[in-house]
Amino acid sequence: MNYPQLLAQLNELSDTEYRSFHKKLLNNPSVNVLGVKVPQLRKLARQFCGDNQIFFFPDDYYEVTFIKLTVASLKSFDEFIALSDMCVSLIDNWATCDCFKAKCISAHRQEFLTYIEKYLLDEREFVKRFALTTLLDFYVTEEYLETIFSALARVDTRQYYVHMAAAWLMAEVLVKFYDRGLSFLKECRLDRLTHNKAISKARESLRLSSAQKNNLNNLKR
Repeated sequence: MNYPQLLAQLNELSDTEYRSFHKKLLNNPSVNVLGVKVPQLRKLARQFCGDNQIFFFPDDYYEVTFIKLTVASLKSFDEFIALSDMCVSLIDNWATCDCFKAKCISAHRQEFLTYIEKYLLDEREFVKRFALTTLLDFYVTEEYLETIFSALARVDTRQYYVHMAAAWLMAEVLVKFYDRGLSFLKECRLDRLTHNKAISKARESLRLSSAQKNNLNNLKR
């Protein structure tokens, strides 16, 4: 399938009402949206598995980039690594970022840490967010808690979508490893806004007890 053929399929699947809704949700007026839903995009992506021509298509539309990153996420670790920097550089909104989950990372977490470190230190908002959401998706285990704490303490959270991802990651740590997360919060290594947002997000979870939630609330700064 070439680029004009892909665009033709995307236009056939587009929904004007969904396009309007999703474009508002992305909160980035520079992103061109056709209005195709995620299950349909993932189905289209499967047609490009084993065919790397998708990576040479222009990124004129949200949907094309989404398909491109979905194809990359289905590749083997070595193939994914070769594409990783290019793919991450294409992320310009929270939805593309949060849906970009390369399953191969789960079996190569230690090897991918150097990439996470590089992305954490990048100046681009969604590159940093990708580093944090990758930690959230694949690293919230006892083995990698110190790695997560180090990342949270060092990442620049002044950009909104980085701040929100950091709070989300910290909240998940609190839900899964409450005592360790609590100890980290008490060290006050997060900026005040991220610290408080993480507490708010953790308190929304049904996996924490009322006592735990009250204890967290008392730690707000």
